[in-house]
Amino acid sequence: MALVTGIRYNMRGFREGISDTRLLLWGLLRFAAVILLTIVLAGLILVHHGEIMDIIWAQPRNYWLSLLWAILSWVVALFLVGVSAVFSYLISQILFSVLIMDLMSRRTERRLTGRVKQPHKTSFWKMFFYLVRQEIPRALLPILISLLLMVVSWFVALGPVMLFLSSGLTIVFLAWDNTDLVPARRMIPFRSRFKLLVKNICFHIGFGLPFLVPGLNLLLLSFAPVGGTLYYLERYDGTPRESP
Repeated sequence: MALVTGIRYNMRGFREGISDTRLLLWGLLRFAAVILLTIVLAGLILVHHGEIMDIIWAQPRNYWLSLLWAILSWVVALFLVGVSAVFSYLISQILFSVLIMDLMSRRTERRLTGRVKQPHKTSFWKMFFYLVRQEIPRALLPILISLLLMVVSWFVALGPVMLFLSSGLTIVFLAWDNTDLVPARRMIPFRSRFKLLVKNICFHIGFGLPFLVPGLNLLLLSFAPVGGTLYYLERYDGTPRESP
């Protein structure tokens, strides 16, 4: 049930995000920023694609080996584009998307409760750098864990299992990145917030499952702060819950 609830909150957040003009603009801005960064980074990487292939395997003169080389070249190109998309997401998150996410979360909280609850007044820059510090572990942890599992899979015959675990952990942390916005803004200690994640792991798996859909995932991630904020307010603040 918790897994289904997570999916519903993700979809509900998307619906409410595109129905509010300000949330829609911020969501589209975040989406466009990630796409633009991906294009720029992918372009920079692909410019040096030939040099990278020379390091991996210089193009052979044999016809059949050249066909294998061409296939490998395409695989490497797709891999590099995927890597550029991951790094674009990380860069945008740490540099400015965390601010957009907080603005979307504040807007959602104000719409739902009429005000934004904070422990005390904090200057813009102090809050910004605080949010960035909170974002770094949330953004880097899934990447580091996924890389660790990938390396482990090279040494054990459990490649599909490791891929499954890596994908699962990634979507959990992507979901937590959005459900953690309100408690982070209220400066609840990191350890307490992490315990909430562990306690509600099935919900976060459900919330993150739609992020596995290629192409659609970037659009859903752009509006996920709305669903994450709705979940926290209704689950922990006692805000009346609307029917999904």
